[in-house]
Amino acid sequence: MSVRRSVLPSGLRIVTEEVPSVRSAAIGIWVNVGSRDETPAVAGASHFLEHLLFKGTKRRNALEISASIESVGGEMNAFTSKEYTCFYARVIDTDLPMAIDVVSDLITSSVVSALDVDAERKVVLEEIAMRDDDPSDLVHDLYAETYYGDTQLGRPILGTIDSINNMSRNSVFNYYKKRYLPQDLVVAVAGNIKHKKVVAMVEAALSQDGFLDVKGTPVIRPNVPVRKSAQKSVGLINRPTEQAHMFYGMEGVARHDDRRFAMGILASALGGGMSSRLFQEIREKRGLAYSVYAYAQQFAGSGQIGFYAGCNPSKAIEVVEIIREVLADVADNGMSHEEIERAKGAVRGSLVLSQEDSGSRMSRIGKNEIVYGHVMGFDDILKAVSAVNAQDIKEIASAFLTKTPTLALVGPFKSESKFEKVLSK
Repeated sequence: MSVRRSVLPSGLRIVTEEVPSVRSAAIGIWVNVGSRDETPAVAGASHFLEHLLFKGTKRRNALEISASIESVGGEMNAFTSKEYTCFYARVIDTDLPMAIDVVSDLITSSVVSALDVDAERKVVLEEIAMRDDDPSDLVHDLYAETYYGDTQLGRPILGTIDSINNMSRNSVFNYYKKRYLPQDLVVAVAGNIKHKKVVAMVEAALSQDGFLDVKGTPVIRPNVPVRKSAQKSVGLINRPTEQAHMFYGMEGVARHDDRRFAMGILASALGGGMSSRLFQEIREKRGLAYSVYAYAQQFAGSGQIGFYAGCNPSKAIEVVEIIREVLADVADNGMSHEEIERAKGAVRGSLVLSQEDSGSRMSRIGKNEIVYGHVMGFDDILKAVSAVNAQDIKEIASAFLTKTPTLALVGPFKSESKFEKVLSK
């Protein structure tokens, strides 16, 4: 099973992974644009545009786009992150030419009509409302806003009610034409495929409307340290919820930092599953929360490690104190050999299990190419995980778990002051 890569004169990159043992194929077109590329005036444009490209092209209307994939039992969707947007489809291998043509059509020839902009505006506003009604989701956007401040990484991917309401058809269409260029695209295909055939199909499909008639060099997002606004210690949204939802985090490693593997294992050992340190301390021993987890997140030039818990509001202070005690202990003393090996096994196992279908393989090679400019070998990733030792964990815990923390809370609290006192201890 090999990953192959071709770069066209336009700067378009095509990466494939041949998996002859399956009968499916997945295609994803990854665009090097996300919410961190937006100005406040077009906050949410990347996500809004993701919706709009499904509304119709010069050759297909919205129904024809969705029916073409669904009529062969396939699936098609898209998502937007802070740094990239992805449009993807997964079908039976014999239907791959059609899937490539349909997904490519969205990229090259979408109409983005004024009527569609006004109709989809309502849908995006409903999505914002849905996020606002889910405090376990909302707390993550609040954390980003509290940690980064009013900066591009601090603003929500969905945008705001005001920015979506004020966005015109022209501003969205201009954003599309400016940011959806061959040099900013990666086409990733995995499954029962042949690289040369895929390259020919992709080149033919994306040549519509002169899309590839330009010369370009692949664009990789620079790994420049991110400037933050003045950091607040506590962000609070007062809601009459039955549970307090909290996210406690601090600075982590950026995407190109070789310590990211150790950081991932540290996050797993602290809150990656039922055997993790925080799950045991908060839920198993004390019964203070149902959901407890941790994750490390990396961007170009920035990163965080953070910890989520949902608990009775009267126990929120206690849960924050437990998190602080656990992190301080790990920063001072590291973790046991058993904890580290368990976390390494969990990370390795989840990586391997995540590669069981063509869609997951497509996502891995596409994301690697769009953010790093190359695809790290799967065996090399497993080796990097296996190489992490107790000293690596001790060093990264000492370096980062002692950083100034940020706490985001959604719950029935009138003031941040008592939480600020806990964090200042």
